[in-house]
Amino acid sequence: MPFFLMAQSVKDTLKVELKEKEKEKEVVYPKFKFKGLLQVRFLGSITDNVDVLGVQHTTGEVTRSSFDIKRMRVSVAANLSEHTEVVVLVNLADFKSDPQNKVLENAYAKYTFNKYIAFTGGQFRPGFGIEESVPVDIIKSFDFSNQYYEFGKNGWTSFQIGASMTGSADLGNIPVNYAVSVLNGNGRNQNMDKDSGKQYSTRVVFGLSKKHHLNLGLNGGTGKVYTSDVFALGADIAADFKLADKLSLDTQFEIKQGTNHNLYYSLPVDARTANVNDYQMRGFYFLPNFRYVINYKKLTSLEFSARYEYFDSSFKVDSNVRQTLTPMLSLEFGKAYTGRIEMGVEIDRYTKNIPNTSYYDKELFIIQFQCRL
Repeated sequence: MPFFLMAQSVKDTLKVELKEKEKEKEVVYPKFKFKGLLQVRFLGSITDNVDVLGVQHTTGEVTRSSFDIKRMRVSVAANLSEHTEVVVLVNLADFKSDPQNKVLENAYAKYTFNKYIAFTGGQFRPGFGIEESVPVDIIKSFDFSNQYYEFGKNGWTSFQIGASMTGSADLGNIPVNYAVSVLNGNGRNQNMDKDSGKQYSTRVVFGLSKKHHLNLGLNGGTGKVYTSDVFALGADIAADFKLADKLSLDTQFEIKQGTNHNLYYSLPVDARTANVNDYQMRGFYFLPNFRYVINYKKLTSLEFSARYEYFDSSFKVDSNVRQTLTPMLSLEFGKAYTGRIEMGVEIDRYTKNIPNTSYYDKELFIIQFQCRL
């Protein structure tokens, strides 16, 4: 009898301990995650008669040096359940200028059924290139590329309003990620679409090598803007290589082409052709980044990158190629760019210099300090 009583007691104790462990594993919803980002800069124009915003002036005094708050972001992500997530991101630095159609960046809800399919609705960055999948605070240069912002003005990249379906699967031994989006295509924080047309885009990424993080991305989009057919195409490749024990090389290459309907409809009717697709933009960039791990006291790593960009906002009509070289030295403090000091130069060259505009050869010196939570 004592033996059986002791056995029952041990069994009951194990049941209680098991239930307590199961309770510990249970996640209490809603679950919140807060993030923040501060980027402050010193800007110095090296070119005579060109201000820190890149505009050339033929007469008068120009501001050739200035401190600036580039971004002051605050975000909150709320997991309402195992499958539902709501994300809000604001950039408070946008208040320094006209905040209309600014400030609010992300505002979306995402429901994940499984790894194969998830739906996102609201204001978000649709999948259309490498830069869409990388936050600005961990990119390997001062900012996104020129083509990223131009394609954003045309509704393919940056923050857009719409819906998206994403997921991943395996194609044999090759992992594949995809994104399919339908968008208003007229930017963020708009009361409504500018017309009844929509822009449809898709992105597929193939993981070709796990060892070198070699990924190939293909992008395509089509849609209607004011009854005109528009399109966008792109391809990109990214890879990492370990050159030595503490030295690695990250590389990115991306190429895009598409209709510049934003430029077309900004022109007077008598100053443009009859076909919107006479105005097409195209460009590419190559971004190598060398990273040397130091881990000495507060200093985590030393990085050097030099992005080269080639971009033409209208290569068929009134072409004016912009070439940009951005060498940059970066010191990382803490993990995952918790603290970062960057310094470098943005060097712009145009086929044709246009006085009193930003389409002018220039060099801009930048020192940027970054903190992220």
